[in-house]
Amino acid sequence: MSNSVRFFLNGQIHEANVRPDTTVLDWLRNVPRLTGTKEGCAEGDCGACSLLIGHVDGDQVKYHAANSCILAMGQIDGRALVTVEGLKTGELHPIQAAMAENGSSQCGFCTPGIVMSLAGLAASNPQADDEAIHDALAGNLCRCTGYRPIVEAARKVVAAGGAAIAGPHVAAFAEIEPQSMLSDGGAVFHQPASLNELLALRSEKPEAILLGGGTDLGVALADYHTDWNEVIALASVRELRQICETDNHLSFGAAVTWEEVLARVSAHYPSLATLIRRFGSTQIRSMGTIGGNIGTASPIGDGPPALIALGAEIELASLSGHRFLSLEDFFLDYRKTELRPNEVIASISIPKPKEGQAFRVYKISKRYDQDISTVCGAFSVFREEGQVRSARIAFGGMAATPIRAIEAEQALVGTALDRRAAESCAAAISARFQPLSDWRGSAEYRLQVAANLVERFRRDVAGETVEVMAL
Repeated sequence: MSNSVRFFLNGQIHEANVRPDTTVLDWLRNVPRLTGTKEGCAEGDCGACSLLIGHVDGDQVKYHAANSCILAMGQIDGRALVTVEGLKTGELHPIQAAMAENGSSQCGFCTPGIVMSLAGLAASNPQADDEAIHDALAGNLCRCTGYRPIVEAARKVVAAGGAAIAGPHVAAFAEIEPQSMLSDGGAVFHQPASLNELLALRSEKPEAILLGGGTDLGVALADYHTDWNEVIALASVRELRQICETDNHLSFGAAVTWEEVLARVSAHYPSLATLIRRFGSTQIRSMGTIGGNIGTASPIGDGPPALIALGAEIELASLSGHRFLSLEDFFLDYRKTELRPNEVIASISIPKPKEGQAFRVYKISKRYDQDISTVCGAFSVFREEGQVRSARIAFGGMAATPIRAIEAEQALVGTALDRRAAESCAAAISARFQPLSDWRGSAEYRLQVAANLVERFRRDVAGETVEVMAL
C-alpha cells in the first residue's frame, strides 16, 4: 500500500501525497500551481480543464485528451500527465504557435483547453480532416473568438504533418507501474490487475464504488464535493480491457472506452458510430466506458437503447461464476438492475450485422453535441424478399429504464415497411409508453417524437433524404 500517486508530470516522475479521490484539476491548481488548466463548468462539458493523459499501448505511448475536473488523482497513477505548461519544450508547440499566429484567442480562458485537445489530435491523427478537427473541438466551448480561426490553426498544423507529444519512452513507465492500492486521508483506492482480484475485492467490499472512467460519477465528485472513501478502479483489469471479435460477434470488456468501441463499430454500424460521437466529446469518450454507461442504469443513457436493439448480451461475473443475459433484461426499474452486490459487469457482446439487416439509432436533444437525450430511438429490422421478418425497437427517455417496444416491433413484422406499417408501429408506440414530463420535453412531445422516428426510419431505409436537426 502506498500513500503516493506516482505519475509523469510534464515529462518528470512525480509523487503526490494526496487523497486519491481529489480531482486532478484541484491538485494541479493548488499544489504545483499549474494554473493554465482552468475550471469552467466542473462537469466535463466546457473543456477549459482539458489536459493529455499518456499510457503505454504496445511499443508506444499514446496520448488522449481528458477533463481534469472530473478525473480523480488515483486514476492517473502509473500514467503520464501533460498540461498546457508542459507542451512547450524550448519553443512553442506547433498548435500553440499556430493559435498565436492566427489570432485564435481573445479572452484566453478557454484557449489552454483548446490547445490541449488539438495537441492530442495532432499527435494521434496527423492527417486529420475538417470533420476530425471539429470532432476534437466538440468538447471545448469558446464564447468570444469563434471557431473559424481555431479550426484554421488546426488545419495549418495537420497540413504540416501533425506534431508529436514530447514525453517519456515506453521503458520509463516501468518505474511508475500502477499500484494495487493507494491510501491517504481516509480514502482507499484499489487497482486490481485481474478479474480474479477484482471479484475477490468486490466480494469483500460490496459497498465500495466501482469506478470505470468516472465521466458520470466524477461530476458528483467535482460539483457536489462528494468523498470517495473506498474505490475499486477497473481501468487496470486485463480481462475488462479486452476486445474480442469472431465471425459473428463483437465483445467488449466492461472497461473498454467508448473511443475504442467507436473504432471497432464504425465499419459495421455507421449509425451507432454517429451516436457515439454525439453523446460524448473526445475527452469523455477517451475515459468513459461501455460498462459504466450501462451500469449507471440511466433511463436516458444513449448506449443501452442502441445495444438493446442490436440484441446485445451482458456478462455478469462473481466468485460464484459467470451468468449471461439479454441486455434488455438487465434493467429492472429506475436505476435498479440485475447486478448483485458481489457482481461486476464483465463484458457486453453484440452480433455483427447480417444480410438484410437495417439498423438506425436517432438521438433527439436540444443541441447536436454534448447534450442529454430527450428521446433516443433505435431500430433494427431484418428483411427478406421485401418483407420484414423480424424487428427490434428500443427507446431511452420514454420510461424508467431503457426499454423495448414489443408491440411496435410486431406491427412491422410481415410488412413491406411502408407508410401504413409505419403508422401502425407509431400507434403501438403511443399506446405502449407513458413518459414523464421534465425540462427536456413534455410527455406529449416525447410520444410524438418517438412516433415520428418510425417514419424517419422508414424513409431513411428507403433511401429518401431526411432533413436532420437537433430538437
